[in-house]
Amino acid sequence: MAENWTDVSTVDAVPEDDVVGVEAGGKDLALYSVDGQVYATDNLCTHGNARLCDGFLEGFEIECPLHQGKFDIRNGKPLCAPLVDAIRIYPVKVEEGRVLVNLG
Repeated sequence: MAENWTDVSTVDAVPEDDVVGVEAGGKDLALYSVDGQVYATDNLCTHGNARLCDGFLEGFEIECPLHQGKFDIRNGKPLCAPLVDAIRIYPVKVEEGRVLVNLG
């Protein structure tokens, strides 16, 4: 993946054990904070037209608000039915209180 780091948010805007939606570089992203680490995925569920930022985060699992399927936010893999396809994940780094996502 090419290096294309984009400033998408402040760390403070991503509450611990929660998910928020952001738009960056023409993409709809979901940002998560778990155990002090920030993760980023596509915000749209691969099964239905639902935004994951409207779902429920428990540990490293985000539950789609539409059909209750779950994804692992660390690798994007679907964890249960009705999900089949993974969501895209993005590398994240935090610098000086800012969240940078590699949209490469």
